[in-house]
Amino acid sequence: MDLPDTLDDALLALRHGLAQMARWGCRGFDCSEQTRSTLASWDRPPLSAQTVQIPEHERLEDIRNDLGDCRRCFLAGGRTRLVFGEGHAQAELVFVGEGPGFEEDRSGQPFVGPAGQLLTRIIEAMHLSRDQVYICNVVKCRPPENRNPLPEEIGACRPFLERQLSAIRPKAICALGAVATRTLLDTDAPISALRGRFHDYRGIKVMPTFHPSYLLRNPDQKRVVWEDVKKIMALLRIPL
Repeated sequence: MDLPDTLDDALLALRHGLAQMARWGCRGFDCSEQTRSTLASWDRPPLSAQTVQIPEHERLEDIRNDLGDCRRCFLAGGRTRLVFGEGHAQAELVFVGEGPGFEEDRSGQPFVGPAGQLLTRIIEAMHLSRDQVYICNVVKCRPPENRNPLPEEIGACRPFLERQLSAIRPKAICALGAVATRTLLDTDAPISALRGRFHDYRGIKVMPTFHPSYLLRNPDQKRVVWEDVKKIMALLRIPL
C-alpha cells in the first residue's frame, strides 16, 4: 500500500475512508474528550492563514447557472433538454460519457436509456447507488442521430466538464468510451490500448473502459469492463 506523501494527503485518505464507512452504515465512534478536541482543531486555519481571503469553492449549481440556456454550439438547435449531470456533489467516483441519447434528451437526465440501465447495474454491482456517484457527459446536448460529438462541440462544452470535475474533486473518474477518454486524457490512442490501467487527469485517477452502449452490442466484453471496474473498487477500497 502506498503511503501518503503529505499530511494533507493523509487527511484526504482518512476523509475518503470515513465517507465510505458512512455509506456502509457506520454512523459514529466513541471518542474521548481529548480526541474530540484534537479533531476540532483540524478545522481551524493556522494563524498565518486566518487573515487571507480564500474564495468559496465553486458549486455545481453555479456552473449550471453559468451554462444557462446554452447556445454555444450547433447542438443547441436540435435538443429538447440540456443534460447537465446528476448525483452526489462530493462523489468519490464520477462516470463521464460522451453525450446524451434519445431518452436523456427527453428527460434531461444522464444515462437513463438502455445503456444507462446497464450502467446502473454496473454501479449497483460495485455496492454503490446512482445517488452516491456523479454521472455526466462530455457534451450536454444530444448529437443528431447519436453521432460522436464534433471537436468544436466538445470544445464548447469541455470547460463546463472541467469545472464540474474541479467542483466535485472525485478520487476516481471512469471514462466511458473513446470520446470521454480522449477528451480527458488529450490522446488519440484507441481505448483498447488505454483501458485496464489508471491514467492521470489533474491529479485524479482515470480508468478508461468501454461505453455501456458498446457492451449492449458486444456483451462478451462485459467481463473486460468488470475487470476495469474492480480496479476502481480497489482504489476506493470497496470490498468485492
